[in-house]
Amino acid sequence: MINEAEINSLIRLLDDPDREIFEHVHDKLISYGPEAIGYLENAWEQAFDPIQQDRIANLVHEIQFSITKNELELWHQSGAFDLLRGALIINKYQYPDLDEQKIINQIEEIKRDIWMQMMFEGSPADQIKLINHVLYNLHGFSGNTSNHQDPQNSYLSQVLESKKGNQISLAIIYSVIAQKLDIPVYGVNLPQHFILAYMDEAAKSEFESGVLFYINAFNKGHIFGRRDVDMFLKQLNLNTDKQFYEPCTNTDIVRRILRNLISSYEQLGSMEKVQELNELLAVLQ
Repeated sequence: MINEAEINSLIRLLDDPDREIFEHVHDKLISYGPEAIGYLENAWEQAFDPIQQDRIANLVHEIQFSITKNELELWHQSGAFDLLRGALIINKYQYPDLDEQKIINQIEEIKRDIWMQMMFEGSPADQIKLINHVLYNLHGFSGNTSNHQDPQNSYLSQVLESKKGNQISLAIIYSVIAQKLDIPVYGVNLPQHFILAYMDEAAKSEFESGVLFYINAFNKGHIFGRRDVDMFLKQLNLNTDKQFYEPCTNTDIVRRILRNLISSYEQLGSMEKVQELNELLAVLQ
């Protein structure tokens, strides 16, 4: 049980000029974890001293970052089965007060719009054409080509709001919706790009990868074949490695989101964020 009087007394000591006292107060407040956040936010609103406000804001961020890190570790250790959950945890790094249910509902709404028009005996190509029609024509999603390096492209809440994203965020929305409709579409970790594969599990064998075709979620769901991947790798002077053709794990996908964010924040010079995101990346090793 949290001691309200104690926590408020500690908050009042946050502007103490004595470094030792400040560090003791800081550590004690951190030890309260999420329960301290409400008290700290109230104190921030009432504080007039910019030093105290700054220290309160940093404390809240530290606690929230610790929650994100713990959630990511738990997701990873539990098998990383739910890709959407992994992407939402990363989203909460930048938006700790994220309304997760709102995002789940937005994705469900797109799924329902596809399901209403779906002919279940349709061919794989027909299914993808329908997803493309609903996602890109009706809902208006597109690749953010004008501001590709913007970190907002990596946060699902912002992508669902603006309808613009990067290769990986659009591919996550696409594959999560497809899988909810029992359509076997999974992410493929291609260098300098991220694509999707439509899998035919029945055709999978020691000699066959089971990929029927590939989908480019960044380019309005364009369908292409293995030969196009060969050519793309050739342009990059890369060998045809098996991992560039077959679905990757959910952990690989979340790692890729983090690497994109690290690159974006490096370009913006936000080195504190780069350091924190590297900490999150280390959790997934």
